[in-house]
Formats: sequence, structure tokens, C-alpha cells
Amino acid sequence: MQKELIYTLYERFWHWLQAVMILTLLFTGFSVHYSGSAGVISFATAVRLHNVVGWLLVINAFLGFFYYVTTGTVRQLIPEPRELHVLAWRQLRYYLYGMFHGEPHPLQRSRQRRLNPLQQLTYLAILNILLPIQVVTGVTLWFMQYSPELMHRVGGIGNLAAVHMLGAWFFAAFVLAHIYLATTGPTPWRHFVTMITGYEIVEEPSAGDATSAQQNEIA
Repeated sequence: MQKELIYTLYERFWHWLQAVMILTLLFTGFSVHYSGSAGVISFATAVRLHNVVGWLLVINAFLGFFYYVTTGTVRQLIPEPRELHVLAWRQLRYYLYGMFHGEPHPLQRSRQRRLNPLQQLTYLAILNILLPIQVVTGVTLWFMQYSPELMHRVGGIGNLAAVHMLGAWFFAAFVLAHIYLATTGPTPWRHFVTMITGYEIVEEPSAGDATSAQQNEIA
């Protein structure tokens, strides 16, 4: 067994900052939507905080995109097309059956390969579909207060707010699933500790394992 650096300091800082902002946006967004019944914070406070954090999240997302592209880490998000369906099925089977019966994880994480195929597909969908929808609808809703004409062009605030709210529910579902799956490591806290310290304890492959892995890659 050996320790391996999985996440750099910036990646960990970016992750936790993004997590705090997403949770804040969910809280303030639901407070705005259900302001008549929730009553946790005032409508005006929720709107101001939601707007400020929303812009900060856009800036942080752009900085993260710049970092991942310039460092080449963005390749972590791109699945290998070869045998993708087989690898995705193995991971799905592990989530539904294997981890409840003590089977080993089908993927040994490393600095070069941190995400399994299902994670890659999920993050690609979030970054290329869900996040852009939330940003576009959110920014448009923000501009509506300064441009009544824009409200008429998009068919009114109700339709746009409904799309934005639906995206928020998808984000909330992702956050819950993300937190749950983070507890399914060797111990419930292992993955959380890794995201704090950056290091993960991995099993150093033997010569036989390395040869077998190379043969599997060739096959």
C-alpha cells in the first residue's frame, strides 16, 4: 500500500468552494421559490444572495475550466470509447450489487484516472447540458429586472423560472447522489478525507498484476 496524490491543492479548494456555492444557490433558490411557506430567510435577502453567489459560481466555473484545459486534466472527463459500454456496465453492477457483497471496486483510482465511466458521463452531461441551462436561464432572469422587453421575448418569467427550477431539482438530486456515493469507499469517510488532504491510499500493483492489466488493455 502507498499514498498517492490524487487531487492538487487548487482542485480541492475549487471543489469545496463550488460545493458551498451550489448548496447556497439551492438553499436561496428554494427560499425564493417557496418564500410564502418556507420563511427561513426573507425574499429580498434570498434574491440578493442568490444573485451574488450565482455570479461567483460562474466566475469560479470559468477559472476551473481554464485550469483543467491548460493543465490537460480535462482529459479525465473524456471516456474511452473502446468498450465504454462494458466498463459502464461493470461500474453500474458494482453500485447496484457488488459493493453490497464485498466485491472490489472495478477501477483503481490514480492521479491519471480518477473517474469511472459513469462519473465521466454524468459530469459531461452536467457541464455540457445542465450547467449551461442553469447559467443561461439564471442570467436571463437576472436581466429581466432591467429589461421588460426581454421578458416578452422569452414568453414571460413563468416559463423561464420553471426551467430554471427544474434544473435546480436535477442539481439537488446530483448532490444527494454524489454525497451518498462518496460514503461507499473502504470506509464511509475515506473519499471525504481524500478530497481534504488530496492523498489516497492505493494498492501498488505487483509485476503480475501490471502484466495482466497490460494484456487486458491490449485485448
